[in-house]
Amino acid sequence: MPVLQIRKHFRFEAAHALPHHAGKCARMHGHSYLLEVALRGALQEEGPATGMVADFESITSVVGREIVDRLDHSTLNEFVENPTAENVLLWIHSRIATALPSLDELVLWETPTACAVLRCDDLR
Repeated sequence: MPVLQIRKHFRFEAAHALPHHAGKCARMHGHSYLLEVALRGALQEEGPATGMVADFESITSVVGREIVDRLDHSTLNEFVENPTAENVLLWIHSRIATALPSLDELVLWETPTACAVLRCDDLR
């Protein structure tokens, strides 16, 4: 059976300041974030998600509740002490990994040209 990866994108707006940064990012500023959530697995052979790696609606439910609803229009420093893209990505993983056991990769875009990537196998 082939193993496939599926991806779902989520957007949120948030502000942060990087307390240890020597440049302008030490000041409060905001980003329009794009979060990519990738799951990996074989197609399910029975149940309501037959023929799918996972139901996109279930991914939306988990990520919406645990991430987007919390972070959208927030200050990331309230959730992560040093909210670099990398640290925010690790925080996101800690919030959704249990509910999405086939989680394969997370990508957090701060700008259209700058992102952090977490390959979940690296944490196992």
